[in-house]
Amino acid sequence: MINKNASLLSEEIINRVKKLSVTLLLDGVKKAKISIPMDGCMCADMKPVGTTRLMVGTAITVETEEGDNLPINIAAYTRSLKGYVMVVDGKAYKERPYIGDLFLKACKAMELCGIVVNGYSRDSEETKKLDFPVYSLGILPRGPIRKGEGNINTEITCAGVDVKPGDLVVGDADGVCVIPKEYIEVVLEKAEEKQAYEEKREALIESYVLALEKGEELPDLTPKEVTEIKKRFE
Repeated sequence: MINKNASLLSEEIINRVKKLSVTLLLDGVKKAKISIPMDGCMCADMKPVGTTRLMVGTAITVETEEGDNLPINIAAYTRSLKGYVMVVDGKAYKERPYIGDLFLKACKAMELCGIVVNGYSRDSEETKKLDFPVYSLGILPRGPIRKGEGNINTEITCAGVDVKPGDLVVGDADGVCVIPKEYIEVVLEKAEEKQAYEEKREALIESYVLALEKGEELPDLTPKEVTEIKKRFE
């Protein structure tokens, strides 16, 4: 099944996300008490093989298997890529990779925001030079095959996470998360709250270091959740 792309997420949403990180977004999911598999966090085997700069975009999904990258090529060359992240469920196939550097160079030229593959990639040294976000389960030099059309822009599961066309996909040095589009607003609100807390916490730690250097009274660094427990040891 081959479907059209979902509408791009708004520029306002994308700009807000660009001020955050994967960890903050996942903290936002937890604080919002949303029940989604893995909190939207892809498994630890999904690692950056290209740049680790922040990747943010709207999901294009591809489902394929057994090292067949024809569906990935169809998804890339039959539609606009600007503003999207391609998420590929390759069924964690271990015998062939799905993508290499020539394909990635083309995707970068067509302004894809990044690609996430539940499978393997190759041409690792060239990929590192591209300054293009690429995530896969590992590196395998053997070539892919081209066989069937697969499914494009259908609901998939990638590295333990459900992904629908139009969802928010974010990656950085720590990994990849997917926020269902219906939960984006509440997750962003909670993530921004956590970011504000962390900024205050960092300022408090800096004031502690400064007070220590000056021999002044030290501020209390104890988080409120630990305060009552701490009293038992005083």
